[in-house]
Amino acid sequence: MRIGITCYPTYGGSGVVATELGLELAARGHEIHFISYAVPVRMSEAAERIHFHEVDMLNYPLFDHPPYALALATQMHNVAVNESLDLLHVHYAIPHSVSAYLARAMLKPRRLPFVTTLHGTDVTLVGMDRSYLPITRFSIEESDGVTAISKYLRDVTMKEFQVAREIEVISNFVNCDVFQPAVGRTRRAEFAKDNEKVVVHLSNFRPVKRLPDVIEVFSLIRKQIPAKLLLIGDGPDRATAEWCAREKGLTRDAIFMGKQNQVQDLLNVADLLLLPSDLESFGLAALEGMACGVPPVCSKVGGVPEVINDGVEGFLVPARDVKTMAARALEILTNPERHKQMAGAARRRALSHFCASKIIPMYERLYERVLQSG
Repeated sequence: MRIGITCYPTYGGSGVVATELGLELAARGHEIHFISYAVPVRMSEAAERIHFHEVDMLNYPLFDHPPYALALATQMHNVAVNESLDLLHVHYAIPHSVSAYLARAMLKPRRLPFVTTLHGTDVTLVGMDRSYLPITRFSIEESDGVTAISKYLRDVTMKEFQVAREIEVISNFVNCDVFQPAVGRTRRAEFAKDNEKVVVHLSNFRPVKRLPDVIEVFSLIRKQIPAKLLLIGDGPDRATAEWCAREKGLTRDAIFMGKQNQVQDLLNVADLLLLPSDLESFGLAALEGMACGVPPVCSKVGGVPEVINDGVEGFLVPARDVKTMAARALEILTNPERHKQMAGAARRRALSHFCASKIIPMYERLYERVLQSG
């Protein structure tokens, strides 16, 4: 198939999943055309059957903000015509599904179906704003296929938007051949001494990720055992997190790594992953850690309980309960046998439920149904 993929080319979960999906589909023989304003995250090098089409926006004094949705719709149309696309797959409803709807309309009578994947804040935050709710509902209803990354997100969408159409749950995924436990030489010695544990946090550093809680939990861990904290990512709360680390005297122990493409090489040096978010529609960072054999300690919110069995692969804790989260983290870090059990269970859970080899065929079957329905 010839598939156009649109996402926000950033370090949020939707951009990561969309990019990885395109790479996996290309590896399975499909031709993938990314359509966005910048090269998507984790698309680090050129590859066979993968193409990128930049969306150029007109800067005109009359516009306070360039009309990206219209420029995107035009580029979708152009790519569909020039590359004979079979379908579009857009990630994050606003504005991508609206742009896909316009591109489909411009191409009539030729058929160009589009699939929309809902990732989280496009529904739970942006979509529920009364300024966007009607058009978000419209774009979902008009999609030729709709998926959600968790049962939680599907149920929220059905309830809040009262959509009549079916929403299929297709979980986020991880390439289990890339994200795997460290074997042989790793980068661990770059960050920690032999007697130190390594704790990791991976996110886009938005307020919902609770970076101050990450620092607070690590501070409580650090009072009990020698440890280092790797903070992978960047975003609006980085300065706040850096300030918190300085205030607690953790400047040498909390290492801010910035944005990284090869995150697996950092995750697999860790002993524990922290994800104390206020809300997660899935918890992709936790899954990537699990695939690397890293037990997670996460907030029990949103779709996270669909990924982690509490007490088996890691622990689930009420959001903002930093003392309990630190206690659960220490329970893993100070008990080598418990850590070994959870690390193995985490890897097995990723292998059995969330590997790309299991999830990608679900998308392929969806595409085939959408194409046949016309």
